[in-house]
Formats: sequence, structure tokens, C-alpha cells
Amino acid sequence: MPRPSDRAILRLIVATGVVAVVAQLLLIREFLALFRGNEFVIALILCNWLLLGGCGTLLARTAGSRGSSRPFLAALSLLLVALAVLQIPAIRLLREQLFIHGTSVGFYPTFAFILATMLPFCLLVGFLLPYALFVLRQGEAGYPGEKIYMADILGDVGGGGLFTFALVYLVTPLQAQVLAGLPLLFCTALLFTGRERRHWLVLTLLLLPLLGAALLLERPSLARPEGELVHYQESRYGRIEVYRDRELFTLYRDGVPSFSDQNRSRAEEVIHYPLAQLDRVERVLLIGPESGMLEEVARYGPTAVDWLELDPAVTETELRFGLIRKIPGLNLIHQDGRAWLAATDHRYDAIIMNLPEPDTFQVNRFFTAEFFTVVRDHLAPGGVFAFAMEGYDNFLGEPQRHKLSSVYNTAGQYFSNLLLLPGGSVYFLCRDRPLSADIPGRLAALGLSTRYVDNYFAGDLTPQRVAYLRGELETTAPRNTDLNPQLMRLMFEQWFARFQTTPTWFYALLGLALAVYLPRLKAAEFALFSTGFTVMGSETLVIFTFQTYYGYIYSQIGLIVTVFLAGLLPGAWWAGRLTDRPARLMAWADFSLILLLGVFLGLLARDEVVLPVPILLGFGFAVSLLCGAQLATLLRISDAGNSAVTRVFSADLLGAAAGVLLTSVILIPLVGVVATIMALMALKMLSLLLVSRL
Repeated sequence: MPRPSDRAILRLIVATGVVAVVAQLLLIREFLALFRGNEFVIALILCNWLLLGGCGTLLARTAGSRGSSRPFLAALSLLLVALAVLQIPAIRLLREQLFIHGTSVGFYPTFAFILATMLPFCLLVGFLLPYALFVLRQGEAGYPGEKIYMADILGDVGGGGLFTFALVYLVTPLQAQVLAGLPLLFCTALLFTGRERRHWLVLTLLLLPLLGAALLLERPSLARPEGELVHYQESRYGRIEVYRDRELFTLYRDGVPSFSDQNRSRAEEVIHYPLAQLDRVERVLLIGPESGMLEEVARYGPTAVDWLELDPAVTETELRFGLIRKIPGLNLIHQDGRAWLAATDHRYDAIIMNLPEPDTFQVNRFFTAEFFTVVRDHLAPGGVFAFAMEGYDNFLGEPQRHKLSSVYNTAGQYFSNLLLLPGGSVYFLCRDRPLSADIPGRLAALGLSTRYVDNYFAGDLTPQRVAYLRGELETTAPRNTDLNPQLMRLMFEQWFARFQTTPTWFYALLGLALAVYLPRLKAAEFALFSTGFTVMGSETLVIFTFQTYYGYIYSQIGLIVTVFLAGLLPGAWWAGRLTDRPARLMAWADFSLILLLGVFLGLLARDEVVLPVPILLGFGFAVSLLCGAQLATLLRISDAGNSAVTRVFSADLLGAAAGVLLTSVILIPLVGVVATIMALMALKMLSLLLVSRL
């Protein structure tokens, strides 16, 4: 029967799990908002989280050999609450201090910034779990490691559920982290006994003002050097901010300026380049429009204009600050663009897409063969499809040339006529009828005058520039598809090229670290390393697949992470019921993982089939269940010594860190989703071979 002090430590571990997972999810959302919503950032966060957690676990081995104490464990837990709350405003303020405001940040600085800002908290999280086990083993030498592991999982799942279904809808990030820390604050009191509780009271009285001060930093920590923050909101789909600089209002989404009320030249180019191709405009679809575009569309007298915006909070904000003005026939539709086109029967004379560079899976899905197919099927006879990509001044750089070529070859499979107009942006006009490059002449024939296109078009878009761009395109460039996102690989390469760096050093360092670490593992530890690798690789696949199919990860990242955690608990319980042949259990778990990956591969490979969310989540739950069973089995085998326990925990965490990093920044961009799944299957086959010899 557990002693009261044992139950207190287990409750502490549960509360620690709540704090840790809420902090992890808040960090993901925070870095997405600060670093342009790039999914590569999610991978770097998860990798650093797991890597630092593994290092913290290894540090606990040294501390455990020198003795363990309940008061010290409680004091570290209070420190964890403080670090969880303070790291959010610290990240916001340091981002503005260390990097030039409004500019993108290179891969290596991004990696270093995430690593440095997460280091104190993650090291402490990794340290606390094995250290708590060492404290328990001072009272009972053979205390089972899987019990504390299951308590940690219970807290992780509770924290994920609390965040996903409550905190994310009700409070701001700092308020969420403070609320998540309150249970841990009270659980620490139970570890102090007698006169020791005065120490807890003193520490708590010091901590509470610190938490209160952090809450006051919520809005000030978001301030930018230019303009005044007049609106801030955390919606289901991202962070919304509006800044006012004199008479200019600018709307930021996830830290990126996406809407301004004084960008007339952009509005004219986006609207008139495609609509000038048409003799008559009846129905228009706008995906991601900006201020002023509706007024330009209205000049063509359409009967219906469908405006697609996924986030209702964005539309409300735009209307509130006058960033958009309603026109006759306007239909505001709060739905994802791909989902709307897949479901509607409408056909459009023009589909105009005004989206940023496809540097995320969320945006890339609008530049793939699958999306171009849907667009073609929803254009009226003679209809035109228009979109833009980043432009150039005089000469086309290699990364941009590869991107434009890939998109051109992809769109060319579905439209018989393509016209590319170079400039600050490269505009793609796609149609099954002839296209005219004489935009001013077409506007004159329609009786329309413009401020910018009429005056600057002839000087900017000369026949020589149009011919030069067309001649630079590569006819052999690979097509961009959902499961083989070529643009993501090219964007990753351009990320390095923009800062005159190379990913070679990153690949070399990662390879060296694995070459040093892997030979030191025993067969069973390698099996757990490979399982951690496979679980986080699978989680990355689910995140990217969800983003590709549904287009919004910001509101669902908590649910995905929680489901991947939830399977660990029944897996550990199941392993506890099968105690006679642990090697056989590990072998069956490896075989089952290979089978699951094969089924998932078969489902993804089916053409024109969008996997339902329950299938994606069910796959994640099953994978994590098998991981939980393997980890609990090894913990039971390793109960003889604290050193063995830390090796087990660290093998799992470091394998998971390697899995999320290699899968997200190397495998998926370079070889695609299908080949990535096959690589994970090959890794588990190697693990199965080693485990079968035990």
C-alpha cells in the first residue's frame, strides 16, 4: 500500500506533467506567431524540447548518486512554475532585441534562439521525473519506475486536455500558464512536513508577486517599435494584432503583416491582371484578399463575389477597423479554401488567390497538383485562375527559379495557357483560352482606368522581361504535390541561401552526434530509441498531413499532441499485465508498429481520398500505445539501478528528438511523405531484428 509521502510525490509528478504540456503547447503557438507560422519551427521546438529533456534526465543520474530529498524536489517544482510563466514574455522581448524587427530569421539563429530560450525549463522538466523516482526509492529501494512514468503520462494527458478544450478558448497564453501552474504550486506544499512548511510559505510568497507581474506583461510584451497596438486577440486559428501608425492600420496574423488599408498598387495588380482577360464577369472567388481589392472587383459589376476567410475573428477585426468595405453581391464565407471548392457546386469566372509564399504546408497545399485540379473543375468556360509568388528585380536567383519552374510545370498539367508577369511579384494567369499580356489595352477596351497599372505597367513589364522569365523556367522541374511537397524542399533550401549559409553543417553535426551515441546503446535501448524516433516521426507526419488536408494546425496542435500522449498510459498498463516475457512483448510491439505504418501508407496512397480526422488521431493513439508498452517494459527490467533508468528515459527522449528533426527538415522535404513512412518502417525492422535476438 502506497505511503502518504509516496502519494504526494506521485501527485506532484501529475501536476508537473500538466505544467510541462501546457508550456509545450504554448511555446509552439508562441514561436509560430513570432516566426511566421512555419511548421519547421514546430519541429525545432519539439526537437529541442526532447533533446534538452533527455539531457536533463542524464543530469539527474549524477544528482541521484549524491542523494535525494523531498524539500529539494519541491523547491525545484516551484522553480518550474516560475520558469514556465516567465519564458513567454522573455521570448517575445528577446525576439525583438536580438533580431531586426520585421525581418525573417535564418535557420541557425532560429534553432539557437529556440534552444537557448527553452533550455532552463526543459532541462528542469527532464531532471524532475527521474529525480522524483530516486526520492521514492530512498524509502523503498525497489519502487517500480513504471508507476512514476504512468503518473507523468497522466499529467501530460491532463495538461493537453485542459489546454485543448478549455484554456485555449478562455484565456490568454500567460493566464493559461499561471492557471496550469496552480495545482503544482499546491502539490509542493504536501512535500514539506512540520516546520519545513514555513519554507514553502516563504517561497510561495516570493513566487506569487512574480506570477502577477508576468500577467501584466501580456500586452506590453507584444508591442512593436512602430505603431500602437490597438487590438490583440488569440483566435482558434492564430494570433491577431492590429497596429496603428498615424492613419495606417495594419493587421498582423501570426506575426506577419497580412492586411493594410493603404496598398492600392497591390490591389490593382491582383485584381485587374486576371479580370481584364474577361469580357464579362459574373461570379468571382477571392482567397486571401487584401484591403482595396473588393472595390476594384466591384468596378466589373459582378453579380456575386465569394470572399473566403477561414477565421471569423479576422473578418470581424477587418470590418471593425475599416480594412474591408462590403460591396453588392459580397458573400463572406468562413471556410478553408480547398474545403470550400471541394464541397461547392459553384463555377467561377475568376478565382483569384492572394496568399504569401508557400513556405508552410498550410500555404503549400494551394500550390499543388491536387488543388489545381479542383480549381480547374470549378472555373466556368473561359474562366481565369490567378495567383502570385515572390518576384525579383533584374536577375532570377536559383532557388526562386526552381520554385517558379516547379509551380509552372505543375499548373501546366491542368491549364493549356499560362502567362507569367514579372515584377515585385510574379503573377501567374492560368486559363484554357488565350491570355493577353497587354493589360492596359484590355482595361481601355473595357472602359476602366487605374492609378497604377495604366501608368507603370509598360515600364515594369516589358516584353523583354516577360520573355526572359519564360526562358529561365526549367521544363524538367518536378511537380509539386500534397505527398511530395517539392516547394517545401525548395523553401527550406532558400531559407539557407537567403542568409548565405548551407544545411551541410547541420546535417554533418546531426550525423556525428548519432554516430557517437548509437553504438553505445544496448539492443533493448536501441529498440526504445527507434520507437521514440518512430513515434515523433509519426506525430510529425500527422501534423503535416493534417495541415495539408485541413489547412489549420494552430487550433488543433493541442489535440494532436494530447492524443499522442494519451496512448502511452494504456500501453504502460498493458505492459504491466504481461510480465513473463518482456523481450517477446517488445518484439510484438515492433512488428505492430511496422504493420501500422504500412496501413497508414496504404491509406495515404489512395488517390483523391482525404483521411478523416478520427483516422489520423487513431493512428497516433495506436502508435503511442505501443511506445508506452515498450518503455514501461524496459523500466521494469531496469529497476535494479538508477543509472539504468536514466538510460532508458534518455534513449526514448533522444530518439524522439532525432525523429522529429530528421522527419521534418530532411525526410519529408527531400523525399516526400511516402518515402518517409518507408524509412520509419525500415528503422523498426532493424529494431525488430535486434530485439528478436534477446
